[in-house]
Amino acid sequence: MKTKTFLATAALALSLPMAAHAQGLIGGAQRGAEDGADAAGPVGAIVGGAVGAATGAVGGLLGVDDRPRFRSYAVRQHRSYDWDGDVRVGTVLPSSGVSYYEVPADYGIRGRRYTVVNDRVVLVDPGTRRIVQVID
Repeated sequence: MKTKTFLATAALALSLPMAAHAQGLIGGAQRGAEDGADAAGPVGAIVGGAVGAATGAVGGLLGVDDRPRFRSYAVRQHRSYDWDGDVRVGTVLPSSGVSYYEVPADYGIRGRRYTVVNDRVVLVDPGTRRIVQVID
């Protein structure tokens, strides 16, 4: 039984990075815990939640080393949109009046767009226009 649980947990840990990619920390943890529980019960939920959080936290976001260079690039390329709302992770930006741009391939970010709002560079989910990262 222990071997079966271990194998199921190991298989889950190897597959979770794909499932949690670009979901963010909370979404990755939740999805990982659910998938882990399905595959290996309570132990799988614990392992799946941890692995899902780790992979979801880095998927689709800029690393610390890339942020200053990307911010400089974005500010040089595009004008800032002035907006009265909060510029923070989770905020949904308006569908009109804001221009969303492709992230250059050399930053390794897929499935995200960026814009400059109130002189702050943000990455957004293009489907929802929700801010997923503020680049300071």
